[in-house]
Amino acid sequence: MGKSNSGFSAAGLRRVRDVLERHVESGRIPGAVALFSRGGETHVETLGTMRHDGGEPMRRDTIFRMASTTKPVAVAAAMILLDECRLRLDDLVETWLPELADRRVLKRIDGPLDDTVPARRPITVRDVLTSTFGLGMDRTALGTPLMNALFEQGLTPDLPEPMPEPDEWIRRLGALPLMHQPGERWQYHISDDLLGVLVARVTGQPLESFLRERLFGPLGMRDTGFHVPVGKMDRLPPLYAPDPRTGEFLVWDEAEGGRHSAPPAFQGGGFGLSSTADDYHAYFRMLLNQGMHGTERILSRPAVQLMTTNRLTPEQQAARTAMARDSVHVSFGQGQHGGWGFGMAVRTYRGDPSDSSAGTAEAAPRSTPTRRTSSPESCSPRSGCPSPTRRG
Repeated sequence: MGKSNSGFSAAGLRRVRDVLERHVESGRIPGAVALFSRGGETHVETLGTMRHDGGEPMRRDTIFRMASTTKPVAVAAAMILLDECRLRLDDLVETWLPELADRRVLKRIDGPLDDTVPARRPITVRDVLTSTFGLGMDRTALGTPLMNALFEQGLTPDLPEPMPEPDEWIRRLGALPLMHQPGERWQYHISDDLLGVLVARVTGQPLESFLRERLFGPLGMRDTGFHVPVGKMDRLPPLYAPDPRTGEFLVWDEAEGGRHSAPPAFQGGGFGLSSTADDYHAYFRMLLNQGMHGTERILSRPAVQLMTTNRLTPEQQAARTAMARDSVHVSFGQGQHGGWGFGMAVRTYRGDPSDSSAGTAEAAPRSTPTRRTSSPESCSPRSGCPSPTRRG
């Protein structure tokens, strides 16, 4: 069949390049970088240019804005803290984030902000890691007082108010009620940004500093961070968005002077990293190796299993599936063919390969179990400390 020892086939790689070329030739993207890895062999394709109007060609070391694919990377910071028993899954987050003590919950999602009831219990680390702490980007609730407040107070990326530094961000978040009771319902995104603030409080370091020290440095992820240094700016393409009236692609964020050209006030676990194909590959190769990078252990095997195994209850998953079904134009496959681990979607069964969920941004590594399994919930064996969970 023309396969090499690695399992790649020349014909298969040609077909992949043909597909990528058609995307570039369509005019919808100016260029692309694609990386394929199997065993010890890596294959990279670079096509097109960095701008719609031409310019420099795409390169293997082109730097991209990672947007929500920041989530599966940033969550590793919390998993390191779990390995070291500096966090435990059933710890109350108010220990480090007193702004989130004594939560109140809306009686109705579309109700006024002061029409609330007390939360039935405090928020735990587990709630934050599984995106079920009670607040998130609910596209089905756009226009409600709470969603309006999230946008107006700069608690979400981009619109319309710049996000403040972490202490002010958590103060504003703590002044708002929850949409749902803690642990009741899966909701997108805000948990991940909250996780970044939690890591910073626990470690006493900015999120990026901790990631660089414990993850990016050991993995050799030299081009990953929350901004692009001046000396690398020529490797960052502009970001385009279509004009809603004409469909013409317009520059939404230039490289120089843009959102990634200087350190942001807010370093969130849900968005904001920029990286390269090789850096991202190094991270997921570590997950595929069950936490090992060469001879160095980055995460314990139980930590990787927790991240990459479905952690949602059937009730939580049903709500997530409904969001995907009812808001498919914005969810683009979230909720189909599986569940949610820590910081990423996980597949629990194989569906139609033409389905949109194949493009889910937070897709787990290919070694993710294809059925729900019982993952260990203990600290790393090497730490010698007791279980991070406290069962009542």
